[in-house]
Amino acid sequence: MPALPPEARTARARIGGLKRCGVPDSDPRYDQARRDLNAAVLADHIERLLASWPPLTSEQRSNLAELLKPVRVHGGDGA
Repeated sequence: MPALPPEARTARARIGGLKRCGVPDSDPRYDQARRDLNAAVLADHIERLLASWPPLTSEQRSNLAELLKPVRVHGGDGA
């Protein structure tokens, strides 16, 4: 498995810090750190895949971008 990207390591460290400080699992900071971790790992995976593939056509890029369009950002928190 490839090394985690810096953003993922940061999010993982935040989760560990919350646990070490005894913050309850129900704290919303856990959810945010988990979202950040998952997004960083996914972005790194996508970048690695795209680097190993032939270039995508404009139509293919558009179709893939459509998969993310249902996501609505409210208040800059991604939720």
